[in-house]
Amino acid sequence: MKNLRNQVQLIGRLGADPEVKSLNSGTKVARFSLATSDYYKDKEGNKIEDTQWHKIIAWNGSATYADKYLKKGMEIVVSGKLVYGSYEDKDGIKRYTTEIVANDMLILSKKED
Repeated sequence: MKNLRNQVQLIGRLGADPEVKSLNSGTKVARFSLATSDYYKDKEGNKIEDTQWHKIIAWNGSATYADKYLKKGMEIVVSGKLVYGSYEDKDGIKRYTTEIVANDMLILSKKED
């Protein structure tokens, strides 16, 4: 219960295979995008899909798991914390980022055919 103050759980599909790197320090990091979708009906009764894309980052053991098992199109559960950051782009404009740092991941289904 130590992480209840900043905990995120998402169920979605991977938009691409994870990009995995090993840093000079030996630390492993994986990055991937996750799509979550909600559905609602408009005034005419048409089913509308609302998809949100989330940036996920996984470190060390979680990065190894992502590298070994996760593939584009898989449905997974990600549990982690929400992290905000900022940086200056090449034009000197301040940009903001929002990522989920994954603690746990679970595969719900294989890639759709």
